[in-house]
Amino acid sequence: MLPRILCVVVVLLAGACATTGEGDPRDPLEPLNRKIYRFNEVLDDAVAKPVATAYRDLLHEEVRGRVRNFFSNLGDLWIGANEVLQGKFFDGFESGMRFVFNSTIGLFGLHDVASEMGIEKRNEDFGQTLGWWGVGEGPYLVLPVLSSSTLRDTAGWGVDTLVGDPASEFRPIRLRNSSYALRLVNTRADLLDASRILEQAALDKYVFQRDAYLQRRRNLVYDGRPPREPRERYEEPDDKEPAKEPAKEPEKPQEPKQPAKEQVNPKPRSDVDRTGHDNNS
Repeated sequence: MLPRILCVVVVLLAGACATTGEGDPRDPLEPLNRKIYRFNEVLDDAVAKPVATAYRDLLHEEVRGRVRNFFSNLGDLWIGANEVLQGKFFDGFESGMRFVFNSTIGLFGLHDVASEMGIEKRNEDFGQTLGWWGVGEGPYLVLPVLSSSTLRDTAGWGVDTLVGDPASEFRPIRLRNSSYALRLVNTRADLLDASRILEQAALDKYVFQRDAYLQRRRNLVYDGRPPREPRERYEEPDDKEPAKEPAKEPEKPQEPKQPAKEQVNPKPRSDVDRTGHDNNS
């Protein structure tokens, strides 16, 4: 029932995406998202965090680790299916073998023997598969209870829950709901230390969580090798060559100035005429 309600909420939110304001273009619904974020904070402080703290204090790490391994093992089948959908056939085969080994030798996944055998644990979901096939992430969303998401990841989460989660097939319904609650509390207990660091380090927890989520999802879609994000229109590329100035004609070398000739005073006229005779004689 909850997945269907959230899908309806996402459709309504998507219709509101036409109204954009100033701010991060990835988050056109920031005013609404902040209200839902504050609601989630109040709910977390009042219910989730106290229950997770009591759960962690009551159960030893070994027990909590077995719970974590059990639900992680259930997810390996769907992880393998998404790897096949992305064309990573060998990775999908390995994830399937993880499920086989952990479900048998590992006693229904309580022990992670596959990791000890060198079979890597991976993280794939249908939202990543959509991204791998080129579906845009859409606007950033904050969902009630579930917190950070995007329009694409929310659609992928619906498929993950309705199709790829073996816990959804647990019967009776009371057992299924109990497994959901146990997984949620165990996950929240694992994040207690991380949330404390967030509260101490971030000036704006909303912005910090949004940017961290979007960056992490981008890295997951591209397996840790995301392409360079496009530059903003107003930014000039760093490698742009500076405009060349028009070529100037080479200056002609100046001829050295000739030193001015000294003026020779005319020789005073002698009393001797041109014939060489003295006029006074």
